[in-house]
Amino acid sequence: MTPTIRRLLAGRTFAALATALIPTTLTLAVIRTGSAGDLGLVLAAEMLPMVLLLPLAGVAADRWPARRVVLAADLARAAAQLGTGAMLLTGPVRIPGLAALAAVTGAAVAFGNPSARTLVAAAVPAPDRLRVNARLGVANGLAQLAGPATAGAVVLGVGAGWSSLLTGALFVCSALTLGGVRTPPPERAALRGGFLGELRAGWAETRRHPWFLANVLAHGVWHLAAGLLLTLGPLIAVESLGGAGTWVLLSQLGTAGLLLGVWAAGRLPVRRPLVAVAVASSLQALPLTAFALRLPTAVTAGAFCAAMFGVGVLSPLWETEIQRRIPLETLGRVGSFDTLISFAARPLGLAAAAPLAAVTGTAAPLLVAAVLTAAANLSVLLLRDVRAHPEGKPSLALR
Repeated sequence: MTPTIRRLLAGRTFAALATALIPTTLTLAVIRTGSAGDLGLVLAAEMLPMVLLLPLAGVAADRWPARRVVLAADLARAAAQLGTGAMLLTGPVRIPGLAALAAVTGAAVAFGNPSARTLVAAAVPAPDRLRVNARLGVANGLAQLAGPATAGAVVLGVGAGWSSLLTGALFVCSALTLGGVRTPPPERAALRGGFLGELRAGWAETRRHPWFLANVLAHGVWHLAAGLLLTLGPLIAVESLGGAGTWVLLSQLGTAGLLLGVWAAGRLPVRRPLVAVAVASSLQALPLTAFALRLPTAVTAGAFCAAMFGVGVLSPLWETEIQRRIPLETLGRVGSFDTLISFAARPLGLAAAAPLAAVTGTAAPLLVAAVLTAAANLSVLLLRDVRAHPEGKPSLALR
């Protein structure tokens, strides 16, 4: 492993852990003195800039060196979290101030995300990308597991302000690490009419890849269904599967499945990566069906673990295929549409779950979501580009 790759892995790990600390810290800080409405306002203030700014962030990722954009984004997130920590330590929770700092964080996430993907493609040679993406997936999965527990322990032990300061320090570490990643000078296409011209050119490039659009839309259905499951799953677990402890156990098993899938992604003899991505995505239908039918806990646990294993497999394979198939000079803009659909679809599922369940019950939305998820993701197999071997190579397995 080269020093560049080690620096890249370390920096992304710092950022992943810092990102995982934020939701629990904000939730505990606001709920202690505020209301559910206050919490919704703060979380919405973070989400809205993410969604609105992603297309422009994709242009920035293609226009400027990726490491500089990532550096600026991490420093902005660090400043926002340090400011949040200072606010929480020096007085009562002030919702407008927290919302403003959350908006800065959301904007920085929007600009950092496409550039981080471009940075990996620029810094890592093509034969090593699947291995690196798999390791990044493991780091992200471990961060998602450790982040909430760490934030909860710090908040309960010494206060939410210190948790935000820790988050800011981790973003500083990420900035110092990723900001030093050296990549070959990229070949930049001539600018066409400023940001708007580049944005139109990015959309034109996106439409040139039907395999990409089909998968992104299918993944949007997946994220919408995941929002429904994350809202209705705990309710069903409490009512029919033994209580809140069962949901916690299922979540832990799902995390274990995710990590196992990420670890396996670089070792399985995958001959057609996008076929594997489609099949892995369709596994989400299993827990949706299990929860809808209120199957026994053991069956539901197996279904949930299998689906999360599929997520672990598809994530590095999908990232690697995007980095291989999309030209580097347009990767930021094209990839931003992928992230945009993901960011927008899951909150929609979270918001729609309770109203739908109130009208139809919990089973119908989950069963419909299961059918749509399986159909949307398996239908991409009809495209020839999805079924094709990667550049005629027999396998992407890394041994």
